[in-house]
Amino acid sequence: MADRWLLAGAEDGGVDVAPLGPDGLPAGPVRREADPAAAVRSRPGVARWVWRSTAEVCPRLLATGVRVERCYDIEAAETLLLGHEGRYGEPRSAAAALARLRGGPVPPDPPQRPAEPGAQSPLFEPRGVHVPAPDLIAVYAEQQRRIEATAHPDRMRLLIAAESAGMLVAAEMNHAGLPWRADVHRALLHDLLGERYAGGGEPRRLAELADEISAAFGRRVRPDLPADVVKAFAQAGIKVTSTRRWEIEHIDHPAVKPLLEYKKLYRIWVAHGWSWLQDWVRDGRFRPEFLAGGTVTGRWVTNGGGGLQIPKVIRRAVVADPGWRLVVADADQMEPRVLAAISRDPGLMEVAGRESDLYQAVSERAFSGDRAQAKLAVLGAIYGQTSGDGLKNLAALRRRFPRAVAYVDDAARAGEEGRLVRTWLGRTCPPAARTGDDATEEAGIPVTEEEQDSGSARPWVPGYASTDARARGRFARNFVVQGSAADWALLLLAALRRALADMAAELVFFQHDEVIVHCPEEEAQAVVTAIREAARLAGRLTFGETPVRFPFSTSVVECYADAR
Repeated sequence: MADRWLLAGAEDGGVDVAPLGPDGLPAGPVRREADPAAAVRSRPGVARWVWRSTAEVCPRLLATGVRVERCYDIEAAETLLLGHEGRYGEPRSAAAALARLRGGPVPPDPPQRPAEPGAQSPLFEPRGVHVPAPDLIAVYAEQQRRIEATAHPDRMRLLIAAESAGMLVAAEMNHAGLPWRADVHRALLHDLLGERYAGGGEPRRLAELADEISAAFGRRVRPDLPADVVKAFAQAGIKVTSTRRWEIEHIDHPAVKPLLEYKKLYRIWVAHGWSWLQDWVRDGRFRPEFLAGGTVTGRWVTNGGGGLQIPKVIRRAVVADPGWRLVVADADQMEPRVLAAISRDPGLMEVAGRESDLYQAVSERAFSGDRAQAKLAVLGAIYGQTSGDGLKNLAALRRRFPRAVAYVDDAARAGEEGRLVRTWLGRTCPPAARTGDDATEEAGIPVTEEEQDSGSARPWVPGYASTDARARGRFARNFVVQGSAADWALLLLAALRRALADMAAELVFFQHDEVIVHCPEEEAQAVVTAIREAARLAGRLTFGETPVRFPFSTSVVECYADAR
């Protein structure tokens, strides 16, 4: 039996399957099956299933208890290949790829449907334009040709395999859900916010704080309206441009303390209050829709529910089932370790080859033991803080780790000049084409609250034309590190998923550098070991043989909030 089989949805509700050869062409006839589960169950020897979209197929398999080991997601591959070819933003659907192949008009991608709060799987219903099996095979075969045309075909194949594995993990996490105690959540809200008033108005504690703020200003102020607060400060003779914490926390005015408290509690009430709990938690599980590769850097996002922004205080509601535990693992100092691996800087690789504090080791080599200064220098090089003290720190870092700094400098220069910039495996940051102000969320690269409000660090989104070449350079500088880290994380998830296949343990949460596994208590230590081994394997697969290590801090807890 061929190790790769195509699975394509048919218009009558069934599926067509066909074996595929190494060139992507059919190695046998197309056959009809009643449904995806029947097709997969009857072919246990298939090593990798090739299909249009994991988001379309996998939920239907999981609903019947069927799990596949590997897949090739044609639409995920199309996204990566379009980016590599400098065509980021063109329609990525299989139907669009087929139209390009045949020279016909290219249909736009269907709009993403908002996730349904609390649904078992918001992806259960098939989406997208139907593409018959012979046409899907033609698209797949053409993708194999395009992969071979890249500068590093082996890396691109690995990236597509990793992205496809991430799609499987996301679908399985959407199916499993994050354990959530609604009763604990309600108690937290009552303690923080007080009683709810009839009619959906602000709860008692927010109303009390609003009264305190108004009394401090000497007039009625709406603290939920920033413009009203800015105006109230102006009337008090204090000029502010926003109500962000960093701008107002040092102001000597009696309204500041209750205002900061109001803002914190208001965010909890709006984003994770009673309405959120009712909408998003069902049967003891919170199920946001995880979207693998949801940003140009490869970092994940969620479609609704704020799954990647769970406040620390609300994490108290994330509680393992009786007799089970949460294994919470955070990658330690991931970005500088990735920089060491991709730059091949001998000095930084030596430092990153230890599982001890990387910033302390850098400080002893370049900053006279000043860890804080070393951390600012390293993160400044990655995030582009290259003015003022940052410039002085960067110069010291360059003297000690020249290849690492040159690597991100070269990426920044390429970004400024509008050239393509790639991660180690080939994920591509596109050149500029349009302008925007919200790079952090669309691109998946963090910028501090202060930077967002300062004219000197105007964010830039790939695919947006900007006259600010420095902003493009800053993004590209960060992209090669953050994007390569995202590629590594995908291979980590793939390796961990495989290691957990014979356990009851299940992956239930992932964001950037943190993963949570829900498992029986007796499996917890095996899961900790699996995470450590998966990190080691992912490092070797992604970056080759280097001395760089990717350690994790792990906690085995009953409650997410107790993880260190």
